[in-house]
Amino acid sequence: MNALILSLIITPLLASLLFFKGIKYSTIISGITEVIISLLLLKDVPITCTFYVTEFTWYFVLMVSSIYLLSTLFSISYLNGEKTKISERTYFLLLNFFASSMFFALVINNLGLMWVGIEATTISTILLVITEGTDTAMEVGWRYTIIVSAGVTFAFISIILVYYSTHSLTVSYLIMNHSPSLTLRIASAIALVGFGTKVGVFPVNTWLPDAHSEAPAPISAMFSGVLLPVALYVLYQFYEICPIFTLYSWISTISIVIASISMASQVFFKRLFAYSTIENINLALLGLASGQILGAVILLISHAFGKAGAFYSSGLLIKTYESKRIEEYGLWKSKFASYSLLLSSLAVTGTPPFGTFIGEFLILSSLVRKCIIEFIIILIALSTAFISVNYHVSKMTFKGEKEPLNENSTLGIISLISAIISLAIGIFIIIWWSL
Repeated sequence: MNALILSLIITPLLASLLFFKGIKYSTIISGITEVIISLLLLKDVPITCTFYVTEFTWYFVLMVSSIYLLSTLFSISYLNGEKTKISERTYFLLLNFFASSMFFALVINNLGLMWVGIEATTISTILLVITEGTDTAMEVGWRYTIIVSAGVTFAFISIILVYYSTHSLTVSYLIMNHSPSLTLRIASAIALVGFGTKVGVFPVNTWLPDAHSEAPAPISAMFSGVLLPVALYVLYQFYEICPIFTLYSWISTISIVIASISMASQVFFKRLFAYSTIENINLALLGLASGQILGAVILLISHAFGKAGAFYSSGLLIKTYESKRIEEYGLWKSKFASYSLLLSSLAVTGTPPFGTFIGEFLILSSLVRKCIIEFIIILIALSTAFISVNYHVSKMTFKGEKEPLNENSTLGIISLISAIISLAIGIFIIIWWSL
């Protein structure tokens, strides 16, 4: 059994042992340790035993550890002085359990235990969603619980069908030795509904804009940046066992179109970014389904940092102006918020040379060879999303005469760093390919 993988799962739980004293500082150490472990893990892949870690898995592990660290650092300043429904210690306890659950779901070599990991993320995030304790947050928390629990039930049915058909739940074995059958096709279709609830596919994604809007900014960043990609990773294991390209591609296309249309009419900036997440994650699903793995990975990693930057910027705005509405703030006068918000909005809309642009370009290049109709639809939807997000963000940045209040420098710097990483990924890839 690989010691690094065990450390990856256990470290956040060990940080929680300091629950009564110093848990937020132990969580920072845990975040730093997880990034180091993730980097060291690359030399050991591929790993096939109790755990199943390929190079593809490793990118997700690195993504989770990085956003976990950034969100921990952001949370400490964000929660300072805030009145919350749960205590700060409980918040970090749940955050650590949330991170550990995602690592477990990514590395375990068993479909049933992957399901356990995804279910554990639901349990740990319910209270995190209602951290701010407003009536709306409480209502959203219940809705999130009910919809996601229903989805997880469907996901469990798909696992039963896989076992009924193959008498195995070992991921590495199923991917290498599966033979397509009607039962497996049904299992794959049901998994799209079940795990798709967490991924954000239409029509089971109604929880997502509400939960992102009401959760604290660092938790929204974790949701968009890494929770949905982790659920996508698990769903992709089903797709590898029994691919149904037409079903997966059209469902993701419809999800992208509806998300893009919804962005134009948004009046709250966190909901705007939540719909942008639906668009990006479904585009990654489309990339995986069409065989463009590299494009999907580049898109997911760049999106994770870009979207985290967008939600961190949202948190900074909420702390500064106590409003979630898309208004004319005149942010161009601010020290950090204008730069972080503009950069992150450009990142999540696939503007060159951000990494998201490269990922989208590769995915669309593959799609045009497979289905020209879907390619045209997606191209129109992405253009709509680009105009909607950047129009709203430009309005918040360049219009209005509100005076900047006490902008928290720590929150601003973390927001800016996250957005810049997405840009750096794109520039690095372009330089790498041009050498």
